[in-house]
Amino acid sequence: MTRYIFITGGVVSSLGKGIAAASLGAILESRGLAVTLLKLDPYINVDPGTMNPLQHGEVFVTEDGAETDLDLGHYERFVQTRMRRENNFTAGQIYESVLRKERRGAYLGKTVQVIPHITHEIQTFIERGVQAAKALPDIAIVEIGGTVGDIESLPFLEAARQMRLRLGQRQACFVHLTLVPYLPASSELKTKPTQHSVQKLREIGISPHALLCRADRDIPDEERAKISLFANVPQDAVISVRDVDNIYTIPHMLHAQGLDDLLCAELDLTPPPADLSVWTRMVDALEHPRRRAVIGLVGKYVDSAESYQSLVEALKHASIHTLTQVEIEYIDSEAIEQNGLSALDALDAILVPGGFGARGVEGKIAAIQYAREAKIPYLGICLGMQLAVIEFARHVVGLAHANSTEFDPATPYPVVALITEWCDRAGAVEKRSAHSNLGGTMRLGAQRAPVKAGTRAARMYGASVNERHRHRFEVNGRFVPQLEAHGMIISAATPKDQLPEMVELTETLHPWFIGVQFHPEFASTPRAGHPLFNRFVEAALQHQRARQLPAPAPLKMCHG
Repeated sequence: MTRYIFITGGVVSSLGKGIAAASLGAILESRGLAVTLLKLDPYINVDPGTMNPLQHGEVFVTEDGAETDLDLGHYERFVQTRMRRENNFTAGQIYESVLRKERRGAYLGKTVQVIPHITHEIQTFIERGVQAAKALPDIAIVEIGGTVGDIESLPFLEAARQMRLRLGQRQACFVHLTLVPYLPASSELKTKPTQHSVQKLREIGISPHALLCRADRDIPDEERAKISLFANVPQDAVISVRDVDNIYTIPHMLHAQGLDDLLCAELDLTPPPADLSVWTRMVDALEHPRRRAVIGLVGKYVDSAESYQSLVEALKHASIHTLTQVEIEYIDSEAIEQNGLSALDALDAILVPGGFGARGVEGKIAAIQYAREAKIPYLGICLGMQLAVIEFARHVVGLAHANSTEFDPATPYPVVALITEWCDRAGAVEKRSAHSNLGGTMRLGAQRAPVKAGTRAARMYGASVNERHRHRFEVNGRFVPQLEAHGMIISAATPKDQLPEMVELTETLHPWFIGVQFHPEFASTPRAGHPLFNRFVEAALQHQRARQLPAPAPLKMCHG
């Protein structure tokens, strides 16, 4: 029978429950246990797909096409189990499911209430997530979003309490993550917020079996003893979780303090000792790079690193596998529109990520033109590929005012558009419409496509590519012959509709210029990295070396 570890949070949000849960999963997996993780989000939105990334962070896409919380990305980077749509659900999904049942008469006319109907549905969804795994896991780590004391979190916490009561004490346990702030004015760590947070948790019938105490420094034994006394938790279960620069050190931190031994004992499990050697090697590679590269990330959500969380981590994974210190320069594309291209001068490579909406698009196109003309390595992801096609169409093919119908429905050259705006299933040309159904052409999840032999893409991916998508607009197949005639290679396309999946420039035009319609960052892990990001960083290093070479001496003319 699967055991459950519920992760809760207190004091403030964004303390890192997701990374703590993922790190714990990595330790338990290193002990031979099969692990899955679930994220329970108390907000009413059905999923994060339409939420502003500046508020909520990136939307992580699973292989089966679910738009989920960014914490599922952390889960996939720390454990080898692939997440599915069942691994993340929201209060909106729970209430929607209960209301559908009520409309069908499933409750036989009873009054539908939070307890027992909503809490029972939460438990059903948790068990559904466990059963969705390819093999029944030994442990399911269930992260409950929000903080203790939030009104919206109460049904989820109550469901977890009921679940442990129903399953039995040795089948479930609780880990609570709190903040222990340091006050410079008094030069001391304050344990009172943690005490009150645990007290709030105990009021609803949950006593944590371990406390993860976040602080900007190690928590001394004296403070740990004080927390233990007031929270009614053994002192060895008060775990100090100090701030770190490298999240991949956290499995070592938690294991060194015996968290996995404590929880295994609580759940009556006796797995083999942990083998964290793979994490040791990864941390060593990150902390001892042999070289340095600066990559410019040109986007419009640069005020929030969480908006590009998977992308940042994928570049970090490339750091591990190329032994390179990759420094990311976040460049606001709107600032380029206002101030010019000077921010791009010292970069070793340029990356334009995905995004939606017209804001900052012309700044991104200017950055792409700069990368193409200055022969700087370029990687465009999703929108970054579409804008690379637009830039090439405008300035190389000669299609003035080429654009995407997302930004200019009246463009004379819709090189990027909704499929419904330019072709039907048979490929017949149709009249474009500014009122096409935006949801009708959304592509989500992993899809496979053949790769053209002899291309740079083939050297990275082999005969086919299988990556995850999240987009509505496509490169317009009607313009592909013109693009190819001027040196843009469609190196991968969907087998049925021939929608471009990867583009690259011939090596005579540019040493390393690639655009991909999919999101390779979702598949990158620290264990293996990702070939596309590894080659991108290597191209940045090669460009850096080429810039540093002295200019050849002028030829001396011989006069006879």
